Amino acid sequence: MLLASLQSTRVTTAASASRFARSSLSSSRAFRALGGSRLGMSAHISEALGKLDLMIASAAGGSSNCTAGAVAPPAEGKRQLSAAAAADAIHAGSIKQRLAAAFQQSLDAAFPSMAGEPAIVVPCGNPKFGDYQCNNAMALHGKMKGKPDAPKNPRAVAEALLANLPETGMVAETSLAGPGFINIRISPEWLAQHITSMMRDGISTWVPAGYAGRRVVVDFSSPNVAKEMHVGHLRSTIIGDTIARTLEFAGADVKRLNHIGDWGTQFGMLIQYIAEKRPEGLNAASDEDVADLQVLYRAAKLRFDEEEDFKTRAREAVTELQGGRPEYLQAWQRICDASRREFQKLYDRLDVTLEERGESFYNPMLKPVVDDLMERGVAELSDGAKCVFVEGGQNPLIVQKTDGGFGYASTDMAAIKHRIHEEKADWIIYVTDAGQAPHFDLVFAGAAKAGYLPADRTVRIDHVGFGLVLGEDGKKFKSRSGDVVRLVELLDEAKKRITATVKERRPDATDEEVEEAAAAMGYGAVKYADLKNHRTTNYRFSYDDMLSQQGNTAVYQLYAHARIASIVRKSGRDMAQVAASSSVVLGHEKEVALGLQIARFSDAVDDALSELLPHRLTEYLYDLSAAFNQFYVECQVNGSPEEDSRLLLSEATALIMRTCFQLLGIRVLYRI
Repeated sequence: MLLASLQSTRVTTAASASRFARSSLSSSRAFRALGGSRLGMSAHISEALGKLDLMIASAAGGSSNCTAGAVAPPAEGKRQLSAAAAADAIHAGSIKQRLAAAFQQSLDAAFPSMAGEPAIVVPCGNPKFGDYQCNNAMALHGKMKGKPDAPKNPRAVAEALLANLPETGMVAETSLAGPGFINIRISPEWLAQHITSMMRDGISTWVPAGYAGRRVVVDFSSPNVAKEMHVGHLRSTIIGDTIARTLEFAGADVKRLNHIGDWGTQFGMLIQYIAEKRPEGLNAASDEDVADLQVLYRAAKLRFDEEEDFKTRAREAVTELQGGRPEYLQAWQRICDASRREFQKLYDRLDVTLEERGESFYNPMLKPVVDDLMERGVAELSDGAKCVFVEGGQNPLIVQKTDGGFGYASTDMAAIKHRIHEEKADWIIYVTDAGQAPHFDLVFAGAAKAGYLPADRTVRIDHVGFGLVLGEDGKKFKSRSGDVVRLVELLDEAKKRITATVKERRPDATDEEVEEAAAAMGYGAVKYADLKNHRTTNYRFSYDDMLSQQGNTAVYQLYAHARIASIVRKSGRDMAQVAASSSVVLGHEKEVALGLQIARFSDAVDDALSELLPHRLTEYLYDLSAAFNQFYVECQVNGSPEEDSRLLLSEATALIMRTCFQLLGIRVLYRI
């Protein structure tokens, strides 16, 4: 069944298989469409293959914006890096990517018949055994068992991998555990040099490999015109913004699109209500009529629900609007402009940048898209509607309704076609609630059936689904009156509550300083409380929890950063000069532990992007704060013989924290 395969399976294809796509739904399910043989593989191997794709694309051309042919497997169905590309990959990207590239080179040399099987490197589960672990031995032994000259057991496979491992300078020691797990300890000397180089050359030298140059469309936020943004829009807005920020940091060319609901039947209702408010009709309408959109919407909806004659006139108004009648278009524009101003106030508070690309943008494309689908037999008539049927789907994708109208499916098909063929996107990410996953299942499968996925390049498509925001009672988050909580009220309350804390801690602060700190901590707390959860889960919204100065909160992290900034500031040293003239030295065990955690920043960025899970960043940030606290307890910084090195470690920690805050959309504070 095609749709079932798309939802649960990753399939590889050569360029000759004609189409290639992957859809990661609310549970990060992946697919590549039309042809292939790696069905039923584990999630870990599927993830590793995705990362290998990125590594190959980066190494092959300095950019991951490659054609399907450039990364297509050879005839035997396996992927190989050239010797030069493999050597380069060892010295680029995150630690995990570099180790994977080294073990890939070893695997290809030790077992030529298995060349191209992806090297799998993960953090070691127990730090006392190592920092990372290579887990290929058992799987490789299983695939080679019974063949001539096959190793006698998995441990022999692991020994061969170690014997062929190239010298990288990264590895201090390795050890074998169990049936063939290879534990890897990173060299403290290499870590020290790695951090020193970053402090001299900048954090941009630590971006993970495989993302630079990719053309990515991120579709997020997407409120409806004439309705206020509420708590339900919070997750899409901040999850989408964090994904976009992280992609931009990694060098991707990101287009942030706001697919607002600015077209449809609700506008007939609103426009007709405005027209009947004044004896002169729409020609006398003004901005005053849309000054309070909530009042307008509720009043119009009440009449629409209770008056059949008004409902009929509202539907006729939709026809007039779609037909381009000037006064109707002018009223529609007034409504959109008023909503746009309100949306922007919230985006400014959240420091979110978006390019509006509403439903109305795609309106002229709908009829041509549907006509094309019908002409090519992709869509067919069913009970008067025009539908795209996909194998395995319980319901069709209705691209034109029986009354001739177009719905969300029509717009989304036009949008995905435009983004692939006009925007030239090679990665499209939709950030909506998990409840929309079935709809996007159909849209992605419909796009594959329609041939929108090009034969000459790779396109990845993801639906980033997320769970609900719940109240402290565990039920859907609502106001005391039972209404959906307005986003502006939520942000106001968070800022108000933290203001008292700021004034208490800094009684000498000016009103401007209090305002800056309260906004950064209040809005940051709301964002962090959401982002620290796995996006697919529901979470409880609690002001007390999110504004706590203890535990995994933005407030705690901001205080931790301000404390480190104070340590550096009290030294009176110019850190640029210290970095230029001194180097990091990792001698004490807590220095080594902190150095490793600092260096794992690139791993965290790669994990957040490859899995599209922002909480990988918050987990990393919390672990980094803990590592610094343990270091600071046992290692004096200012006035110690190791002052220069430890100041560099402290500043590197603060720099990484600031970068994480920037990726999470949280404003940095140096004094609180």
